[in-house]
Amino acid sequence: MQRWNSRIGSVWLWALFAAVLLAAPQLFTSGLSVTMLSQMGIAIIACLSYNMLLGQGGMLSFGHAVYTGLGAFVSIHALNMYSGAGMPLPVSMVPMVGGLAGMGFAVLFGYVTTRKSGTTFAMITLGLAELVFAMSLMVPEFFGGEGGISGNRMSGPAVMGITFGPAKQVYYLIAVYTLVCVVLMYAFTQTPLGRLLNAVRDNPERVEFIGYNPQRVRYTAFIIAGFFAGVSGGLGALNFEIVNAEVVGAARSGAYLLFTFLGGATFFFGPIIGAVLMVLAFVLLSEYTQAWLLYLGLVFMVMVMYAPGGIASLIMMNLRVARHGKLRALLPAYGVLTVASLVLLVAVAALVEMVYHRQLNAAMGAAVHFMGLDLDTTSAQAWLGLVAVLALGGGMFAAAQRHFGTRWDAAQEAIEHETNTAGAAP
Repeated sequence: MQRWNSRIGSVWLWALFAAVLLAAPQLFTSGLSVTMLSQMGIAIIACLSYNMLLGQGGMLSFGHAVYTGLGAFVSIHALNMYSGAGMPLPVSMVPMVGGLAGMGFAVLFGYVTTRKSGTTFAMITLGLAELVFAMSLMVPEFFGGEGGISGNRMSGPAVMGITFGPAKQVYYLIAVYTLVCVVLMYAFTQTPLGRLLNAVRDNPERVEFIGYNPQRVRYTAFIIAGFFAGVSGGLGALNFEIVNAEVVGAARSGAYLLFTFLGGATFFFGPIIGAVLMVLAFVLLSEYTQAWLLYLGLVFMVMVMYAPGGIASLIMMNLRVARHGKLRALLPAYGVLTVASLVLLVAVAALVEMVYHRQLNAAMGAAVHFMGLDLDTTSAQAWLGLVAVLALGGGMFAAAQRHFGTRWDAAQEAIEHETNTAGAAP
């Protein structure tokens, strides 16, 4: 009965996910919103495919953008061949070409990279990523040089009135691919191969002892991850109608690593959270402030120090506390910690914006507009005042953190006691 209820709950979760994908452009109707939603779908597939390596297989790759990027290049060439030579390939199937390309390159490169594990594997992927990026500037016939390759997704005949010209039509195509790919990648985690990949991550010696080849398991998973990465690249090619060398660059690979970790690599839904945050950071935060990369670095440092399991781990830990009825007692401590964190965050952000304005935008005047205030970068009082607020926020955060830690530890001890008592009961 419990297993049946679990299956029913899973069906409802997938139905909810599909409903969110379907309703999102109806709730966020602006052109920018639809574009961001499309990018989120593409990023979700890319981050989940990367997590097949990092979270499920323990393979730290610094070159995952190679497979999304090469999949994008092959897809844009396929789109141009379709429009120029009249190839019998529907536009909606172009991402599958990218997937096959990503899988093909994963077969080629993965045979070399997966022969090693750990740090050696990471360094080999980094070297291959730099090699491919260098080739993107050396082979303009395929990569298009610095200008890249452009295409036209509306070149084919309309099917049932669908031309893929409007952004919403492209979004729904991406949404279908996102739903199917997410379901398939989740199904992979439930297969014997997926479980074996987890075992290779945790104890490759024992896997080899029971008769399996860890390198072959890693290689197979690498190929599957390459396919889904290529699908993501093909969707990106259709969405933007241009592909350049940036898609195979180290910055793109670093973004997959950073946001997969921030979302939570140890949980399946963690990379989905990370993908959403990645689009918000690259599209919105980068428009709001020039210091957005600095903020990302600070957030990454804080997460490594206080929540190495990512946002998903924080959600799961609090759900566990809530299931045992201990969350309400923690709410006052959460409130104090939130206020202290906001004071510290505002002070840090104000100082950062003042420094950036003074160094980069001094010609635009001495005042920087921040949260409804005009801060004078030439005034010693403004600097001293913010330093005082920073010190106050730091003290408040330290005290609030100690208070919250005490309450949290007490809640965990109570949960452990209840669990042990229930387990010992006849």
